[in-house]
Amino acid sequence: MDPAELLARQLHDALAAAGHTVAVAESLTAGRLGAVLADAPGASRTFRGGVIAYATEVKASVLGVDRGLLAGRGAVDRDVARQMAEGVRRLMGATYGLATTGVAGPGTQDGREVGTLFVAVCGPLGTVVDAPHTDGDHDRGTIHRTAVTAALELLRDQLRPPDRDD
Repeated sequence: MDPAELLARQLHDALAAAGHTVAVAESLTAGRLGAVLADAPGASRTFRGGVIAYATEVKASVLGVDRGLLAGRGAVDRDVARQMAEGVRRLMGATYGLATTGVAGPGTQDGREVGTLFVAVCGPLGTVVDAPHTDGDHDRGTIHRTAVTAALELLRDQLRPPDRDD
């Protein structure tokens, strides 16, 4: 079983146990993240759905990403990922919103190199953004898989209770 598939199963179990839900906003991954979540057994209990906001305008008009931010920095940006996650959480009424944006190539986008990725999760504890690395691999499939797995790992990290020094 693919590591992302196993992780998606574990996430659904954890979300269901807590009575929580998740929704996704995808640009770079174009539905791959949602597909991994939807394919896991038990997905109907916790997966609310998603928005494939491949076009920059959709990020603004559907997810509420700031138009000035998109015009000034482009769609591949840490704050764009944050606003995408927050927007899909709000739009879908989910406990958690996950987002992906980045450059899979073949060329640069908005001045960002191929392999630049941003993933974000928004939930009850706030929003966290990560910029995973593709280790110089510019294969589109590898970039997509890296983004999907990184987004799922970010959600997993938000579901874990904080370490306590009791």
